[in-house]
Amino acid sequence: MSTKIDKTFIRPYGDTMNDGRMQISFSMPVKADESGKEAARQLLKQMGLDEIEICYIADLSEGFAHIVAYGNTSAFVDLTKIQVKTVDTDVMTMEETDEFVEQHLGRKITIIGACIESDAHTVGIDAILNMKGYNHRYGLERYKWFNTVNMGAQVLSEDLLAKAREMNADAILVSQIVTQKNIHVKNLTRLIEMAEAEGLRDKMLFICGGPRINHDLAIELGYDAGFGAGSYSTDVASFIVTKLANK
Repeated sequence: MSTKIDKTFIRPYGDTMNDGRMQISFSMPVKADESGKEAARQLLKQMGLDEIEICYIADLSEGFAHIVAYGNTSAFVDLTKIQVKTVDTDVMTMEETDEFVEQHLGRKITIIGACIESDAHTVGIDAILNMKGYNHRYGLERYKWFNTVNMGAQVLSEDLLAKAREMNADAILVSQIVTQKNIHVKNLTRLIEMAEAEGLRDKMLFICGGPRINHDLAIELGYDAGFGAGSYSTDVASFIVTKLANK
């Protein structure tokens, strides 16, 4: 089927290819009644959708509603013109990575990881660092040639950099799960600015990850790499050792 798809003309679809049918889920400060439905319908119409159907509306709290709707869009994208920055590294298994480090670097790699500032959600950093790992990929703590330190959650940027300096770290891993009002961007920017001020930025790799982080954003913020949803310890480890070997 993929051979029949015109990559220069891509739309969402529901029933048939490129029919433009979309499902939209959102919240509005309206009551879950007919007036709220009409408000949602008018909003979607102003967004350029047609054949709008409000299929679900329910109260979130007094005066607020969650809405699910369907609508058709005439917009399309040309996949052949899309260019994005990605981490371009061959992904190795844990065993292959250990062998690579032994052969090309000949010493243990020191990794310091944390959720910084007010972020208390460790699920991301734990999936990458903890020995048990996630989804059949062991975390970096299990790698034979890695010395891994997980500082946990709500770690001040100052403390993270101090630990990295103390241990002469090869790489700093930062997880940011909380993204309301772009707090993740502010936190990540502050860390890089502090690292630059302390003369640490060019002495180690800086890598960030989280649900609203991609490689393009990471590069823009001054990091060496960014890993978003769907990334694993093998992706991060392979990037680190390949980058260090190239240096």
